[in-house]
Amino acid sequence: MSMSSRAVPAALAGPAIETSSRRRGPIGGPPRRRRLRPSAVFRHLGLLAGALVSLFPFYWMFVLATQPSAVIYQYPPVMTPGDRLGANVGTIMEKTNIWAAMANTFVVATSVTVLVLLIASLAAFAFAKFQFPGKNLLFGIVLATFLLPSQLATIPQFLVMSKLGWVGDLKALILPSLASAFGIFWLRQYATSAIPSELLEAATLDGCGFLRQYRHVCLPTIRPALAFLGIFTFIGSWNDFMWPLIVLTDPTKLTLQVALSQLKTAHGTDYGMLMASSLIAVLPLLVIFFLGAKQFMSGITEGAVKG
Repeated sequence: MSMSSRAVPAALAGPAIETSSRRRGPIGGPPRRRRLRPSAVFRHLGLLAGALVSLFPFYWMFVLATQPSAVIYQYPPVMTPGDRLGANVGTIMEKTNIWAAMANTFVVATSVTVLVLLIASLAAFAFAKFQFPGKNLLFGIVLATFLLPSQLATIPQFLVMSKLGWVGDLKALILPSLASAFGIFWLRQYATSAIPSELLEAATLDGCGFLRQYRHVCLPTIRPALAFLGIFTFIGSWNDFMWPLIVLTDPTKLTLQVALSQLKTAHGTDYGMLMASSLIAVLPLLVIFFLGAKQFMSGITEGAVKG
């Protein structure tokens, strides 16, 4: 018994020691480097090329934002930044109140994002894990809204805002965007497979109602999906142009996209100034994207470890 018990670990330890010595190289020597496979090299080169192609429009926008409008028409084009960024930004601030417009846009985008996440997650949790009369019919109606172009709702929305007396106010941008059919569909599909039914049954036995299950079970589980929906909703609300152009009549309450559209004139367009304004508009989106992407990736990693 004792000999066999000693021999088995020795036999098992032998290949492990040999394998580790092969990886580490000779005793006392430096570790051996792993050889790069040609397929891995080409894959990394392809990813690098794709990243450069994706980043080039942002670099080109920055270059044009630092140049006068006359330089933009030169051939070959100028590929290095100039010294006109401060002058272009100063011209923008003289022609439009861009900081007030950015503040209005941030208020609208943040309010819409928070309310969409709240309403869509509540509806998605109910559709995914609870049974109630008319569930399939209501969810079918939500999906049917994808078939209708958003432009068809412009006139009815304007009439409703006019009856409420909200034309020209930022509330007219927030209220029509509260219910997101895509958000409900996306979170419902995610919650159906991500939230275990056994966990909800255990929470019910412990006396947890719908809201406590939503807060303590649903929200922590669907956090990656909420991060994606938050980024998607914020960017869409930040870039919205048609509806704010129609409903906002007060010059002090214009959103960023509407304010920047006033920089174009019938006598010509200063593209250097226009690119500088686009650079100002895109910087907050980049910050929000990187913050949300970090939360999105951490949520996926946490779910994979727990799974």
